[in-house]
Amino acid sequence: MSELVLGDIVTALGGELIGSPELTIAHISPLPEATPDSITFLSSARMRSQLAACEAACVITSPALREDAVARGAAIITPDPYLYFARLTQWWAARMRPSVAPGIHPTAVIDASAIIGSGVFVGPGVVIEPGAFIGDGASIGAQCYIGRDARIGSQTRLAPRVSVMFDCSLGERCIVHSGVVIGADGFGFAPTAGQWEKIEQLGAVRIGDDVEIGANTCIDRGALGDTVLENGVKLDNLIQIGHNVRIGAHTAMAGNVGVAGSAIIGSRCQIGGAANILGHLTLADDVHVSVATVVTRSILKPGLYSGSFPCDDNASWEKNAATLRQLHTLRERIRALEKQSKS
Repeated sequence: MSELVLGDIVTALGGELIGSPELTIAHISPLPEATPDSITFLSSARMRSQLAACEAACVITSPALREDAVARGAAIITPDPYLYFARLTQWWAARMRPSVAPGIHPTAVIDASAIIGSGVFVGPGVVIEPGAFIGDGASIGAQCYIGRDARIGSQTRLAPRVSVMFDCSLGERCIVHSGVVIGADGFGFAPTAGQWEKIEQLGAVRIGDDVEIGANTCIDRGALGDTVLENGVKLDNLIQIGHNVRIGAHTAMAGNVGVAGSAIIGSRCQIGGAANILGHLTLADDVHVSVATVVTRSILKPGLYSGSFPCDDNASWEKNAATLRQLHTLRERIRALEKQSKS
């Protein structure tokens, strides 16, 4: 299938269709690059000026932009165009992408004690160790490694070259991209006489349902208890999650975030790219951390938090950081003194 019609989209996803339901759609495109055979979306009134010049066959937009959209041609009107677009991509992919037929490649190495559910795909060169469990409809890409007693939930998809180590588990409908390592040892060493003594990492990693993990992200196993990602967590590429971290449901992190060991992050948090969260801190639910922010203390109230500070020797840095936090108060005191001097 290479083309769809507008009527099929609205029947599947809803919305108010203005225009012919037989109009053919071949692509989903961003607004500036839309062509006469594509569908696009406009969610922000700030981009209203681009709408008239848009060549798309159909524009998904909100009731507030209804008149502008209708003036240029076909439209789907919906309260949340961005959400509609997201669901359209899922629906489109399910129909356009080639499906993977269930089956086990002859080069896969699967221990006899492993349990493989129905409708599972196991790709070339996969290794599945004793006691592992693969749920119904799961897809295990080429050269993946599933360790002893690991569990992969039903309908979960592992891209090629994912490693799920001993006793770690993923829930249902997860998506794990290439290069991810789940359950490597956490960074634990005891200093002794100028050297380091390894602390064995005896916990595991427990990942809930509907979690997506970006390429080359690493999630370390717990030292004693487990590292936990709750349902709906979304991680970008190249993220490091330290041992015994706990991430609440539906929290999202952009690329290059680092979370040190034993940090507890609440639900529905958003962590910007390259942000760092120090170990043993707690972030409340609904905390948003800006790009490249270094979180050095617990955040116990929802809100948006930002900030970074140049590197310095520690003693100077602590003094300057303490002063910086008082700048607002100092400014108000200076203003008050200036008013007194003028009166």
